Formats: sequence, structure tokens, C-alpha cells
Amino acid sequence: MPFADLTPETAPPASRRAMEAVTERLGYRPAAVARLAASPHALDGFLKISAIFEACTLDALSREIVVMTMATRNDCHVCVAMHTAKLTALHADPALIAALRHGTEAPLPDEHLDAVRRFALAVLASAGAVDDADLRDFLSYGYTGQNALEVVLGIGAYTLSTLANRLTGAPVDEQLAAFAA
Repeated sequence: MPFADLTPETAPPASRRAMEAVTERLGYRPAAVARLAASPHALDGFLKISAIFEACTLDALSREIVVMTMATRNDCHVCVAMHTAKLTALHADPALIAALRHGTEAPLPDEHLDAVRRFALAVLASAGAVDDADLRDFLSYGYTGQNALEVVLGIGAYTLSTLANRLTGAPVDEQLAAFAA
């Protein structure tokens, strides 16, 4: 396997500062970061775009809906575990978490959050050429055109993450094992 778990000592010099910052923020170095560090540009790109997504105007639960939609769609077990932990920390309804983890087309228990999931799926299915009815449906739940573009931002960020995690074979970290089942 060409993707080893790098450390700040073994990673390319341009990845080291980012690796150390993630380790300091989380209290451990995720294997996904240790493997993504093989490309300083990919690591830096993901960290920047995900930070921008975290700062957007979509509320935290709506952002997590986008992330979990991408994680289950792309079968990224690392992202499913990590964002199950995040949803749990946000005190999300366990039924919502279970529905997101299963990645089915069944409606989520919260209509407002289901609108985000449906819109993200419509963006993916149409490669961004969402029809007017899907956009109107999303907007009818109080979301805005800015939020629609932020969903696209989240899709971009977590396309990078989910595909990189799968490519590198990143395992679920011990710290997230309880959220992987």
C-alpha cells in the first residue's frame, strides 16, 4: 500500500504544520490526515475548504446532513464514524443519525433537514443542473440561494475527503470506533 500513516517527522515538510494543527485541535492525529499528508496540497486543500464550509451560513446540523449524505453515498466509513460522533456531540436526534447512517432515500425524521439532503442529492444527480422545482422546494424550507451554493461547497469538500479516504484506505481511528458500528 503506497499510503502509510505519516508523522510530522516522516511527512513532506509542507504537510507538517497542518498535521500538527489537526493533532492539537483534535487531541490525536487521525489516520485520514496521516495518509492525506502524502500530498501537502491535498491536505491543505481539504483543511481549507472544510474550514470555509464550517464557517458558512448553513447551520451546523444542515452542514452535517451534507457531509453524511456524501459519506454514505461514497461509502466512506471514516467520514460516517467521524460525523456520527459530531452529530452526537450536537445532540442530534438518534433517529436522524440512524437514518443518515443508513443512507436510504427514505425521508429523514426532520422535514427541514430532509430538504437539505434532498437538495444535495439533486445537485449530485444533476451535476449541479438542479431543476427549478428542486430548488424551489429547498428554498421553501427557509434556505437561501447562498445556502444552495454552500451545499455545493460542502459537496466539493467532502467529495475530496471521502474519495481520498477510500483511495488511501484510511481506517477508522480508535477514538471513533464507538461511532463506526
